[in-house]
Amino acid sequence: MIDLTITEALKKLKSREISATELTRAHIARIEKYGTELNCYITTTPERALRDASAADERYANGTPRVLDGIPIAMKDLFATRGIRTTAASRMLENFVPEYESTISQKYIDAGTVLLGKANLDEFAMGTFSKTSYFGAPVSPWQRERRLTAGGSSGGTTSAVAGGLAMGGTGTDTGGSIRFPASITGLVGVKPTYGLCSRWGCVAFASSLDTPGPIARTVDDAALLLSIMAGHDDKDSTSAPDAHFDIDSELKPILGTGKKLRIGVIREFQNVEISPDMKRIFESRIADLKSAGAEIVDVSIPNILDALAAYYIIAPAEASSNLARYDGMRYGLRVDGTDLIDTYKKTRAAGFGDEVKRRMIIGTAVLSSESYDVYFMQAARVRRMIADSFNRAFEMCDLIVCPSGASTAMPLDSDLSPLEYYALDLFTVAMNLAGVPAVSTPAGMAENGLPLGMQVVGRRFDDMRVLQLAKHIQQFSGVNNRPTVIMGE
Repeated sequence: MIDLTITEALKKLKSREISATELTRAHIARIEKYGTELNCYITTTPERALRDASAADERYANGTPRVLDGIPIAMKDLFATRGIRTTAASRMLENFVPEYESTISQKYIDAGTVLLGKANLDEFAMGTFSKTSYFGAPVSPWQRERRLTAGGSSGGTTSAVAGGLAMGGTGTDTGGSIRFPASITGLVGVKPTYGLCSRWGCVAFASSLDTPGPIARTVDDAALLLSIMAGHDDKDSTSAPDAHFDIDSELKPILGTGKKLRIGVIREFQNVEISPDMKRIFESRIADLKSAGAEIVDVSIPNILDALAAYYIIAPAEASSNLARYDGMRYGLRVDGTDLIDTYKKTRAAGFGDEVKRRMIIGTAVLSSESYDVYFMQAARVRRMIADSFNRAFEMCDLIVCPSGASTAMPLDSDLSPLEYYALDLFTVAMNLAGVPAVSTPAGMAENGLPLGMQVVGRRFDDMRVLQLAKHIQQFSGVNNRPTVIMGE
């Protein structure tokens, strides 16, 4: 059962070939076997999962199944879950149990999913390897004896899904936090159009960039999960009024339909250093797209290499504002001091990790009266220019493709400086600044036996076509991402 995709499992559940309880027990057993080694969950909920599964079986018996009835999923521990600990992987919220449900997690409940637990992540989603988690970093199930990163910040979800400890799950993407971990674990990661999925009840990092999205093993599964997550939410002021994403069955082909599809390749990325494996795989997939009838065109995003600098000004600035609420007064950790200010200082010193503190300090600095115009407003102007450049590029093409990252997964003990970690986001941050949809899909296997991913990028709210092309690329790749294969069983 572990190797079933979501779409395959739903067919077997509907035909009563398997039960939701059997499917859930198989995944709970998997968590008991590998959960500690992979460290992909912060909190597991086996009792809740079995109750969810039992309710799903009753609905199947009554002929009233829901869209995702009985599918076991992992929820990134950034989404508030009523009565279940929600930590954001921080000591600050180590014992926080919300009395409300996030919009996204409620949508999953309404769809009939089975909650296996809350997945590990970088603290407050700030990081690239999930190493900033107060609970320790999750480990990739690929070649796990090497203890490779599962990526960040949604590394717990990608580790769980790739290892068969969940069939799918949620992530958030602020600068690549769904797409990069999906790329290096052989999965599909979707950063939807900003505003398509509600952020209400999701612990905030950078409000104008944070984008909830699904993680799954196939593009069809990811599209199904996105159809559940998408939709306007009155509780979220950034939710798009016309937000919707509907899918009735598997995605239809976008190539070979007789209509010429123009696919853009970003000129400015062509001189960026990537691994020989990534270069070979990217060129192979471009050749496959040409053979399938696509027209490949050269497009320019002139300021895209400036996106990294702009992002690491805007995101910390918004983080410094969002995290100011954690003061020890209302909820979360409290460390008493000699007076109010001393309490603030001691609480934040003890509650936040080094990376969170670093970004809050940077963010506070760039928002100061001396630096606001010099740094923050300049970054905002670059952001606008990048968004405009994407709009002009899409006058020349229908969709854009590029690498999801420069190379395969690295060992967790890699000795990188903060700036070197930040540079890993080079291929992903521009899409968050522009608010456009982007999907990382498996593209091929490197010589070292590890997967590499490739991005498809589209116009705002063109999420369907992005996924349709991503499906073709996954099919071309031939990557076998079945959990038993990944884990060498």
